[in-house]
Amino acid sequence: MEKKLAVIFPGVGYHSDKPLLYYSKKLAKNHGYEIKEVKYTFSKDLNSIKTDALQAEAAINEALEQVVEQLKDIDFSSYDNVVFIGKSIGTAIAAKYAFDYGIDAESIVFTPIEMTFAYINACEGFVFHGSDDPLCDTDMCVQLCDELSITYAVIPDANHSLETGDVDTDIQNLHRIMKIVDGLF
Repeated sequence: MEKKLAVIFPGVGYHSDKPLLYYSKKLAKNHGYEIKEVKYTFSKDLNSIKTDALQAEAAINEALEQVVEQLKDIDFSSYDNVVFIGKSIGTAIAAKYAFDYGIDAESIVFTPIEMTFAYINACEGFVFHGSDDPLCDTDMCVQLCDELSITYAVIPDANHSLETGDVDTDIQNLHRIMKIVDGLF
């Protein structure tokens, strides 16, 4: 039997019990994945990372130190399949961890921040982006995904939580997103 691991990298205000990560975890479990959730805290107010690349990089590095400690006992090479599931700043932390430590992980990227693309390279997986996401420009996201040959979906009128404000639309979008995620496992 294959040995599989899914590592969950939450966002700042988007923890792993919110819909995108909650249902992704359930789907991963249904496909036989062990689940490891990482957590991190930040010493500074994170409002500045939205507009200050240096502050964003400092926050990512601060969280990365915590992630390294939490994942230090995992032998990633012992797994047949590893997937990193990230949300927001968690996408950048996951990408930097995989880059720095040479982890061959597939990626499920929910609402990347701009800094994610500094570390992510061509990977198996999927990027989900909302067209009204104020933290990551849609044209830039699409262009970089195309350049890096990363498959992606842009959710129309969706914000950084991939929500539009209309409950029916959000539930339909969540259903479509989770169908794609299920197919990635």
